[in-house]
This record gives sequence, C-alpha cells and structure tokens, in this order.
Amino acid sequence: MSLFQLGLRRAATQLSRSSFACGQCLRQQTSAAPPSNILKLVTARAPATRSYATKTATKTKSPIASLSKNIQKGSTPEQQQKSEKKSSFPETNAKSVGYWLLGSAASVFGIVVFGGLTRLTESGLSITEWRPVTGSLPPMSPEDWESEFEKYRASPEYKLINPHMDLDEFKKIYFMEWFHRQWGRFIGLSFVIPAIYFIARRRVTPRMAATLVGISGLIGFQGFIGWWMVKSGLKDDLFAPGSHPRVSQYRLAAHLAAAFACYSWMLLAGLSVFRTHRALRNPKRASRHFAALKNPVLNVLRRSVLGLTALILTTALSGALVAGLDAGLIYNEFPKMGTGYIPPKSELLDKFYSRKEDGSDLWWRNMLENPSFVQLDHRILAMTTFTAVLALFAYSRTGRVKAAMPYNVRKGVLGLVHLVSLQVALGITTLIYIVPIHLAATHQAGALALLSGALVLGQRLRIPKDTVALVQRQLKNKAQPLKTEALSQKIQQVAKNKAQPLKTEAMSQKIQKVAKNAATKA
Repeated sequence: MSLFQLGLRRAATQLSRSSFACGQCLRQQTSAAPPSNILKLVTARAPATRSYATKTATKTKSPIASLSKNIQKGSTPEQQQKSEKKSSFPETNAKSVGYWLLGSAASVFGIVVFGGLTRLTESGLSITEWRPVTGSLPPMSPEDWESEFEKYRASPEYKLINPHMDLDEFKKIYFMEWFHRQWGRFIGLSFVIPAIYFIARRRVTPRMAATLVGISGLIGFQGFIGWWMVKSGLKDDLFAPGSHPRVSQYRLAAHLAAAFACYSWMLLAGLSVFRTHRALRNPKRASRHFAALKNPVLNVLRRSVLGLTALILTTALSGALVAGLDAGLIYNEFPKMGTGYIPPKSELLDKFYSRKEDGSDLWWRNMLENPSFVQLDHRILAMTTFTAVLALFAYSRTGRVKAAMPYNVRKGVLGLVHLVSLQVALGITTLIYIVPIHLAATHQAGALALLSGALVLGQRLRIPKDTVALVQRQLKNKAQPLKTEALSQKIQQVAKNKAQPLKTEAMSQKIQKVAKNAATKA
C-alpha cells in the first residue's frame, strides 16, 4: 500500500457523514436549522465561515423564535391579545382625581356647616323664589331690593316673627341664604365640569366614571330638595295657629341626608384612589396587608363597623328632626328631662299630634312631630351610639382580634372613640346653654366628622377586589424576568449544542484540503 493510500484512509475515518453527501442534500438539511435567535447566539459563540445554509436559515421563522421574542418582551401571546382588546379607559385612576374628590368632599362638608348657620340665623326663608341661573346675581339696584323685600313681607315668617324688620336687616339674612345657594352652585360646577374632563380624557376607570356620573346627578337632585324644603316654609298650612313658621322637619332631614350621601360618596371615592396608588407603590406589603384583612377573625368587626355607620347616620338624621322642630329649646338639662329621666307619658303621647280619629297614628306622629318625644329619641340614639363605639373599642382590644387587626385599623377604632366623646360633649353643652349658634353649628360639624371616622374605618377594613387583582398582576409581572432569564439560559445551551455540526463541517473541509494536498504531493 502506498503512502498516499494510507494517508487517505486515515483522513476518511475522521470525516463526518456530511462529507459524503451532495451539496443539495446539505442545503435541504440546513433549511430546517435552528431559529434565528439561536443562530445569532451560535455565531456569537462560534465564529466560523457562514455558509449558504446559515443564510437561508436566518430568513426562516419558527414557533421557537416567536416564543422567545414574546418571552423577551415579558408577555405571553394571551396577555398580548388581552392588551389589544383592552378598553381605552385605564386600570387605575389618576392621582389628581383623588385630590379633586377629597377637595369636593371638603367643600360639601363646609356647605353643610354653613347651611346649619343659615337655619340657626333664620335666614333660609329670605329668598322666596328658586332661580338656578338668574338667581346667581343679588339685587343690583334699590328697586330690586324693594322688590325682594316685598316678596319676603308676604311670607308667614315676616308676618309672625319679623313684622318690624327693615331693609338693612333683611339684607343680612338675604345674603346668608344667597351665599348658601352660591356655594351650592359652585359645588355643582366645580364637580360636573372636571368630571366631564376626566371621563373624556380617559383619566378614570370605567367604574369611577360611573361614580362621577352618579355624584353629579345627586348634586343636581340636592338642589331640587333644597328648594322643596324652603317651599314648605312659605305657606301657612304647615303651622298651627300662632306657631313658629318653619320648614318641614321631614324635608330638612331629607336635605341633610342627601348632603351626607353626597359627601360620603366623594370621600370614599377619593380615598379609594389613594389606596390603590399606595398599594401599587409597594405591592409586597399591600399583598401582606390584604392577606391579613382576609382573616375570619375580622368578619365580626367588619360587620359591626357597618352597623355602627348606619347608627351614626340615623342619629344625625334624628338631630335634623330636632333642629326642624326647635326641640333643643326645651328640657335644657342632662341627663334628666324635667323632674325625671323621661317626660310624662301624657306629654310624650299627646293626642294633639294624631290626625286620625281612631288614634292609629298616635305613636309614630308623636315620635316624629312631638318636640319632647323627638328630643328623647335623639338622646337615646346618641347614648346608644356612644355605648356602641365604646363596645367596639373593647372588642377590638380582645386577644385574637387585636392580634389580627392591622395597625391602621387599630388607629381608626381609637380615633372613632375620640370623635364620639367630643360629639357627646358638644351635644350636652349645646343643650345646657340653650342652643347657642356657634355650639350648635360645631355640633352639626361633629356629626359629619363622626360619620367620616366610621366611613374611613369601614374602608380600611374592606378588601377592594380590583386593587387586589392589580397587586397580584404586578407581583406576577415582576417575577416574569426571572423566568425569562432561566429560559434564555436554556436557549443558549441549545444553541451551543447546535453549533457542533457547524464546527464539524469546518473541520471536515480542512481535512479534505489536507488530503488533497497530500494527494498532490504524492
């Protein structure tokens, strides 16, 4: 055997199968090469002469390539489809919406207190017409003032209480009521116009958009209720002969209830915006907080706060009945009412207030229209509310409940104790000093502050499902890069394995060249 044959045989044993295939077969095999992303990794790790096969392989697209591309973007095809179908409304409300809602709630709080001052100064019946647009301007000339004063002189309040009032005194009570109505107009415009803007610019979620529309409607309805209340004091059929002209205590309570509802709605909506932003700023801590709120031990506390909120609202509305009937001007001592703790039965169940011959309405008429009975109702409700808050505080300090309560809930319960104690002190002081204006207005503000405390505590105990879902999604998205890194390592490993045939092909070409040179020399 010649030296040439021996060298050729040794070289052939080191060749791969691809060295014995034709070029067309090689192109067909390499057309099913790994995806482009893997080839990029291969060429980066194993620089070799790029053949026609690698060029054609980079032009092909495979499911693995598209999957790796989606993984690098941090989303799956299902998530991309959901994002494409997503509504134009955002998932979270802008923070400016929260500031605006809380500012609107503060404005409603202020008008409730000022409305109490308007009633206490007996200014509410000075404007005898309801002109939502043209009434925004006060009388501008002496003739206009005389016209307004002439309308007031035709009212029962002027005839029975203020027959000696002159024009200058009339201007004082007129401006009190005018400013109260102007404040109401300002609340309406400062809420409706920004609400339209936020909804049109998609700065709120669909749920918040519906909330803003509902509050806007309630503000308009509140203006109608206000005029409906004033109208009841401009006619004589409501009063007994010689009685004090006043508005209907039922309509006054309805007006106050609508104001409380509007304020509560704004307050809770604004707080929910900031709660969501705070949770998304630290999703891990928010997740732990929501998990703590799901403790079954807190279910009784949650239901108790809800019932306590309803009790506080009922007590406040009974105070509206007291104000409408001027029931605070009688029995100005505490805890007794006269010689006993309750008035005589004959006084509480006076047949004067019954309007049916059979007396079937005797009980409820006296409870809602008899000043003595109405004051007794308010006292009972107030002391029941005070006792309920203290009982809630004692229950929250029991071992299991105290251990399960988050810190902000514990602070909310303690704050409620402070508010109810202050409110009881204001109520007793207002009664003893025979309803001075400044104390009575502060007592009304205290009722709304106590309701605010109960609402804030209830919101802290509530588990917002939308916010919880956003927090879980954010935690899941943060965990996605770790999965992507692990998968990229696997892709690199696959690319490394796929690089072996290319290295073998280059080596085989070198062996063929060596064999060819040996044959030429031989």
